[in-house]
Amino acid sequence: MSGDILVANNLVKTYHQRSGKLGFGSTLVKALDNVSVSLREGTTLAIVGESGSGKSTLARCLLQLQPLDSGEVLFAGQDLSKIKGAALRAMRKNLQMVFQDPFASLNPRMRVGEIVGEGLLIHGLGSSAEQQQRVIAMLKRVGLTEADMQKYPHEFSGGQRQRIGIARALVLQPKVVVCDEPVSALDVSIQAQILLLLKELQQEMALSYMFISHDLRVVRHIADDIVVMNKGKVVEAGAVVDIYQKPQHEYTQNLLAAIPGKKTGKKNSTDAVSA
Repeated sequence: MSGDILVANNLVKTYHQRSGKLGFGSTLVKALDNVSVSLREGTTLAIVGESGSGKSTLARCLLQLQPLDSGEVLFAGQDLSKIKGAALRAMRKNLQMVFQDPFASLNPRMRVGEIVGEGLLIHGLGSSAEQQQRVIAMLKRVGLTEADMQKYPHEFSGGQRQRIGIARALVLQPKVVVCDEPVSALDVSIQAQILLLLKELQQEMALSYMFISHDLRVVRHIADDIVVMNKGKVVEAGAVVDIYQKPQHEYTQNLLAAIPGKKTGKKNSTDAVSA
């Protein structure tokens, strides 16, 4: 059995939210309320919940893009909250993110080759020629071409832009990839293509995914394990088959009941989103 590559213990993250009729008051909101999750090496852990459940905050805190109030995040046994500066930047090479919005996450002023190769440049990986070859190889692997290096993001469709985002994340050969709602902005037919690509790349590159989503219909086709969040808390966690067949918490049951044409049991290739 594979070991845990990313572990979060007792994470707490609070925000001060304006309140009162004139907005002069302040209310303390717990975005993460003592959250603990673990990602097994080579598998996909889905973090599921409605908007405001805390799942995207969890993703950003795991990658140290936002500071925690308390708790620890262990990557390969090292506490990321205690690593600073250059050491943290070096560690981040192994922890990459694919963002939700393929339109907003790509710099419109940069060519695709620059976008995908930027991480290689920042981390000083290889010579200029080697970097270019790695960019070309990764673009081809995600279904694009060498000629696409010279184009700008606006010249691509939403699905193609998300392929660029995936190439940008994977060109660094990370160990863990956090996918924050990576298909929610795409048409259903394109969702299936991107999910299939992610699964193929996971097998080829021995990747571990943390897959953030509000859509249990999508999650069913890519996840090995699921964590269900509601109002900053983990309300249920388990293997994907167990969660779908025997959900224990009422919140999970309601999420599953909201899936159009939901079936229980094992994955079914005839479902609306198939991989």
